[in-house]
Amino acid sequence: MFLNSEIIFKINEIKDLSFEMGKDLSKSSTFKLVASGDFISIRTKEATALLLQLLYSYNLDYRVLGLGANQILPTTSPVPYLKLNFSFDKNIFNNVCDLYKVPASLSISNLTAHAVKFGIKGWEVFTGIPATVGGAIFMNAGTALGEFGSIVHSVDIVRKNGRMENYLVNEKSFSYRKNNFLNSGDIIIGAELKHFGIDLSIGSKIEQYLQYRSETQPLLAKTCGCMFKNAKINLPQSHGVITCPAGLYIDIMGLKGLQYNGVRVSRKHANFFENVGEARYEDVFKLMEIIYSELYDNFGIKFEPEVEF
Repeated sequence: MFLNSEIIFKINEIKDLSFEMGKDLSKSSTFKLVASGDFISIRTKEATALLLQLLYSYNLDYRVLGLGANQILPTTSPVPYLKLNFSFDKNIFNNVCDLYKVPASLSISNLTAHAVKFGIKGWEVFTGIPATVGGAIFMNAGTALGEFGSIVHSVDIVRKNGRMENYLVNEKSFSYRKNNFLNSGDIIIGAELKHFGIDLSIGSKIEQYLQYRSETQPLLAKTCGCMFKNAKINLPQSHGVITCPAGLYIDIMGLKGLQYNGVRVSRKHANFFENVGEARYEDVFKLMEIIYSELYDNFGIKFEPEVEF
């Protein structure tokens, strides 16, 4: 449902946010797809709560847009995009703390810089991930070094009805590439992050892993990260569980470089799609369908999407 004039008027009455109708969003994601939609920038947690209360009262849906690194934006969105732009005093990174209270809108590249400087153990797990803190928590972003959920102590949430809540993380809070505590419409507004002490070799480890990612992934191309989750298969006769890397299986089929309109399977890493023209949502979806079908027909494995549609 598109926003009508009555709702727009009430949105504009809320302090500490701004509204733009039909904003060009082609530069608002790392994939750089042709896209547009109504856009609401929010500067405080209080404004977030009031906005969600308003949208909830009208039974309206919305999407949260962080760095747009793991999202496929539709060409024209029927629901508004919400983007958090909270202020933050980065002086917290001048010293090592037991816990770091940070806003969801903070880019995790700031955390990586701090980890390199002081050797923050545990923070190497998100090396090179283009995301905000909120986005990384939402999808439990990870690398070969580990998952973001491992360093989250608590999460500040605004529930869909506008109620604020502090959620204390436990051993069941995260699973592979997902969180288990958010409901549809809930928004992460901040978090407390922990670490596992100081290890002066962490800086070198991060730099080595960044070099590895640069050599094996198309970091300079317009992508949205990995397209498919790695599949886990239970082997018969109690032989255990194996992990099937999506990129490897796509590569085995010889599908690197396969292109549909403006989107192409990366020649550098087969689990990345690259925007090589004026790609749109429909192009990405079609290429994903082709790859998904080929994977299932050849290997009998259903690879789930890692990106958000």
